[in-house]
Amino acid sequence: MTSFQRIPRRNSRQIKVGDILVGGGAPISVQSMTNTITADVAATISQVQALEDAGADIVRISCPDEDSTEALSAIVAAVRVPLVADIHFHYKRALEAAKAGASCLRINPGNIGSSARVAEVVSAAKDHGCSMRIGVNAGSLEKDLLEQYGEPCPEAMVASALRHAQILEEHDFLILRLVLKPRTYF
Repeated sequence: MTSFQRIPRRNSRQIKVGDILVGGGAPISVQSMTNTITADVAATISQVQALEDAGADIVRISCPDEDSTEALSAIVAAVRVPLVADIHFHYKRALEAAKAGASCLRINPGNIGSSARVAEVVSAAKDHGCSMRIGVNAGSLEKDLLEQYGEPCPEAMVASALRHAQILEEHDFLILRLVLKPRTYF
């Protein structure tokens, strides 16, 4: 176990991303992300395998379109680490990624749409054993939050994350933890 895996942390609910335990006292896992076009199966597999060889425990890949989610099942079959499907603007990509074998869905509920669509994504995640990660960024803030705060800002992003954690919990999808700490960039 490396030194960063022994950092004291607050208690949280434990989940699984594939076979990797996250939270609840599990060792800190290393996650990275590919920068390939996911529909390029060979390039994406090569990059995921390089990340595996470098010690990554979990790899996130982008699923912005149907070609990417169609490629996902072949990628899942060719790699050892669990894959997080980074869903962009359409809830159907999340449904397809869950069916294709993603271990986790990284969703931005502000981009998923209505509560009914979020419910479909939750159902697909449950049906296929996927965990979910909520992602919020300045480009996906809801219109009412932009109006309330006047611009993308940390407070608006926190409000959005809390709103979407509540939506997932209302659909009986439990939240591991919500990290509300601004990033520091060097």
